[in-house]
Amino acid sequence: MYNIEHGSYVIARKLGVIIKPSQNKYKKIDVFKDDKHIASIGASGMMDYFKFLARDGPKIANLHRQRYLMRHEKDRHIIGSNGYYAAKLLWSG
Repeated sequence: MYNIEHGSYVIARKLGVIIKPSQNKYKKIDVFKDDKHIASIGASGMMDYFKFLARDGPKIANLHRQRYLMRHEKDRHIIGSNGYYAAKLLWSG
């Protein structure tokens, strides 16, 4: 099970959503709004900004974040989409 970082909880609160470890074994986080499941995000087993930050420091974490944001440029701007929540909760930092 994925250990959700404190930073993700802070961002979730600002977005008005609740996050919990995902019930889907292939995902990291389940996102809820008004007690309704709205997204499952983050491929389990893959790194994210907070994991890179803890393991490799800010320089490497920021490089990976920049690459992630470029790869997901099309879907991360669609408010409410899985890509939007993944970018905000796993890659904002």
